[in-house]
Amino acid sequence: MQDMLVRLLDLPDCSKDERHLLESENIIIKRPIAPEKSIITNWVTSNFSANWGDEVDVSFASLPVNCFVAQREQSILGFACFESTSKNFFGPTGVLASERGKNIGKILLIKSLNALKEIGYAYAVIGGVGPIEYYQKVVNARVIEQSEKSIYQNLLKHRK
Repeated sequence: MQDMLVRLLDLPDCSKDERHLLESENIIIKRPIAPEKSIITNWVTSNFSANWGDEVDVSFASLPVNCFVAQREQSILGFACFESTSKNFFGPTGVLASERGKNIGKILLIKSLNALKEIGYAYAVIGGVGPIEYYQKVVNARVIEQSEKSIYQNLLKHRK
């Protein structure tokens, strides 16, 4: 898997999509707070992976938290983290399969990238990308040549 680079100075506006989700689906996108740490970390570990749960855990070391979540009432639907494994990196991110296609992931991505922009970055790295075409389409990200060897190349993985 390769890394991608995204220019943060001209990100698309997701406010209409976010408003639509709130009005039509009662879905809110927010930065979580400390009392939600174990709930969100456990949810990510259960629905995605323990490694991603570890990255979410690290995102709570910053204030405000370097993570966004999508929720409907007391149900978590998706998440996105940034600067949890490396400075200026976006990810991990995930949305429940049952909730995909509603622009939840798009909003989580853009809000996270905007947070990186607010920190002062002009560009961000999307690490170890799976869906290259998605990131190209949504935020005009570009593959970083020769990035197959990344910070994840020797990652220890939890055994099941």
